[in-house]
Amino acid sequence: MNTPNKLTVARMILVPFLVVFLLTGWGGEANRWICLAIFVAASVTDWFDGHLARKYNLITNFGKFMDPLADKLLVISALICMIESNLVAGWMVIIIVARELTVSILRAIAAADGKVIAASGGGKIKTISQMIAIIVLLLGANLNNNLLLQIGTIFILIATFFTLYSGIDYLYKNKDLFMNSK
Repeated sequence: MNTPNKLTVARMILVPFLVVFLLTGWGGEANRWICLAIFVAASVTDWFDGHLARKYNLITNFGKFMDPLADKLLVISALICMIESNLVAGWMVIIIVARELTVSILRAIAAADGKVIAASGGGKIKTISQMIAIIVLLLGANLNNNLLLQIGTIFILIATFFTLYSGIDYLYKNKDLFMNSK
């Protein structure tokens, strides 16, 4: 297992810790800051694993499948937990989850045909916009800052748009998989 893949696995390991701290008060007064630190650390691994994989030609099929899955687990877990805190609207999370499930199913269909669908540029923009929105919302909640919360809400709306756009783009670019699948 190469370093980029280890970073992907590390991101996945951080998800349950994020959920526990988002949904409990285990960290006491520092709980919200612990959540933010875990999410930022996990988000940073996303950049590093991709950078290292491309720079040192360490791209693997494991990474092509697991990196997007790790991103989905991180973002979806955070967003679902943030519904309970009224930081995001449920309808946005439903759109995001629906897109993620659709693209995952599309990847599974492609894999059955021996093809690998790697993350697209639109998918990467979607992930980055979601991560920025979550960071801004968590920071706004931590500081009890309405301006940051409003900015975070704008960012999550933008992220929802990019989520829809990239989902439609994946479906359009891979429509032949539906027509030719066995």
